[in-house]
Amino acid sequence: MLQLSRKQTAWAAAAGALAAAYMVVRSKTKQAEAEHPPAGEFVTVDGVKLHYLRRGAGPVVVLLHGNGATSLDFELSGLVDMLARDHTVIAFDRPGFGYSDRPRSTVWTPPEQAALLGKALAALHVDQALVVGHSWGTLVALAMAMDQPRLVNGLVLMAGYYYPTPRADVVLMSGPAIPVVGDVMRFTVSPLVSRLLWSGLVKKVFSPRPVAESFKRWPKWLSLRPSQLRASSAESVLMIPAAANLRHRYAEITMPVTIFTGTGDKIVDPGDNAERLHRELLQSQLHTVQDAGHMVHYVAQDEIVRAVCDIAGNRPRMDFQYTTHQGEVDTDQPRVLH
Repeated sequence: MLQLSRKQTAWAAAAGALAAAYMVVRSKTKQAEAEHPPAGEFVTVDGVKLHYLRRGAGPVVVLLHGNGATSLDFELSGLVDMLARDHTVIAFDRPGFGYSDRPRSTVWTPPEQAALLGKALAALHVDQALVVGHSWGTLVALAMAMDQPRLVNGLVLMAGYYYPTPRADVVLMSGPAIPVVGDVMRFTVSPLVSRLLWSGLVKKVFSPRPVAESFKRWPKWLSLRPSQLRASSAESVLMIPAAANLRHRYAEITMPVTIFTGTGDKIVDPGDNAERLHRELLQSQLHTVQDAGHMVHYVAQDEIVRAVCDIAGNRPRMDFQYTTHQGEVDTDQPRVLH
């Protein structure tokens, strides 16, 4: 009778565990996609299919989500419905997130994403838009403003990372981006580990406030699909060099800019990012939301809508009431340049 050595037994057990994990991930992925099919429309540019939501009528507002999220984030926060009362709202799933493609042949830096989204807007017959970005999405919004100033007539930036600083989470989240090994991880171990860590991560991004009730409807396994984990890990790797490459060009931005930051943000430091960008962009307005975390758009929806309307030159219809809004906002004081 053939007997396996301890090493062979260990390898067989590991292979069996990976196979079992693969089957679980595959099942959860199919279930998530069946329960949460695409809610919007698709546009294809340069062979890349992008999913987007389109609501309302009026001046165009483009919404760009952060790393790991999708356009659904802006729906759950209430911003899509609130802005759509006075604007045409276009919320994209950025490349690799939600139901948008992310071809491996391209390194999806903020300028690359900005160029793709600019072409997508042209295909949708949009020649001018105000761009709203959250977290990693602010880097894409900034790149759009610098590379396509005729398209972008204003920016609203929320909880953004604008300057390169050391980040331990880059190392922790970059594993699935590693060629071959990362592919194995994404289809087996990574989604299961990420599911175990999900609750703590969500609490951290909302802290110091509790997790918004509306966000509890977020489809977890849609975010834990292998394709989205690849995009998330790639953007974690790109984050520091992306900010380093863009920071030298911020002076090119001449359109109106409104910056939102939460005093309790545990993901990006307000002083190193929002306040510093405000000092650099002379035309910017800074809104500091007291006791808000990284998900500031779940707290200061009314103020964000007002900021959009101020830049767009229209008056918001603020009869819309959204139950999670409890923000206390300090507008910026006269600037002191250092």
